[in-house]
Amino acid sequence: MHLEEMKREIKNLVLDKGFYNRKQDIPKKLLFAFIELGEASDAWKKGKSKDVIAEELIDVIFYILDASRLACPNVNMDEMFLKKLKKNKSRSYQYGERHRLVNRSSNSM
Repeated sequence: MHLEEMKREIKNLVLDKGFYNRKQDIPKKLLFAFIELGEASDAWKKGKSKDVIAEELIDVIFYILDASRLACPNVNMDEMFLKKLKKNKSRSYQYGERHRLVNRSSNSM
C-alpha cells in the first residue's frame, strides 16, 4: 500500500469514526503524533515487544498522513517522498556516525 492509498483509508476511518476532520484540527493531529512517538520511545525503553513498538510507530504514521491530508490535500505524498529522498541522498553528511567519521578525518589533516 502506498502513502496516497493510506491517506484514503485513513480518511475513511476518520469519517466513519467521527474523528477530528477540520483544518483547525491539524495541530491536534500533529500533537497526537508526538504523543504516539513518545509512547513508542517508552515501549522501546521498557523492552516491549517489537509488535508493540511497531504499533505505536504506525499510530505516528496515521496521524502524520491524516494531518497531511488536511494540510496539503493536493500534494501527492508518494511523489513528495521520492522527491525528499532524492534531496536527502544528495546532501552532505551532517548527522550520525558517518558525519563523525568524516569530520574526524578532516580535522586530523
